[in-house]
Amino acid sequence: MDWIKEFLKPEFIWAVIGLILFLLEFALPGLIVFFFGIGAWVVAGVCLFADISLNVQLVIFLVSSVLLLLALRKWIRGIFVGHVYSRQNAAEDIEEYGGHKVLVKNAIIPPQTGSVELNGVDWKAQADCQIPSGQMVEIIRRDNLTLIVKPLKMEGVAQ
Repeated sequence: MDWIKEFLKPEFIWAVIGLILFLLEFALPGLIVFFFGIGAWVVAGVCLFADISLNVQLVIFLVSSVLLLLALRKWIRGIFVGHVYSRQNAAEDIEEYGGHKVLVKNAIIPPQTGSVELNGVDWKAQADCQIPSGQMVEIIRRDNLTLIVKPLKMEGVAQ
């Protein structure tokens, strides 16, 4: 029966809790439970060298877990997920669309939308006049996910 006492030592119990929390991280997204697993191992390490009460163990667990979470989560997540060095801000890129020449994929028949191709992506498009598919148009502006276009003026052709 003495072997059971070995498994009931606080350092063993905290080590097992830490291992369970590490394994739980695979099932729960967000990289949060991982730091509570480390906190449990911190308590297990402290219990190896000091005989402390359960209340002190719980305080060490919570404080170490939360501090590690706040201090290291962004850095650790960057290692596993990757760092984002720049993001495309749609509000800043509105001017980028204006003036582009694009091809009409599906005819634009007001008041309904058609579609145009911009950089290999199909966009909804609206115009003030009817524009058949296959014609080149110029983007005037963007309205949410719809591009507002106008037909190109053909040189030497009266419209």
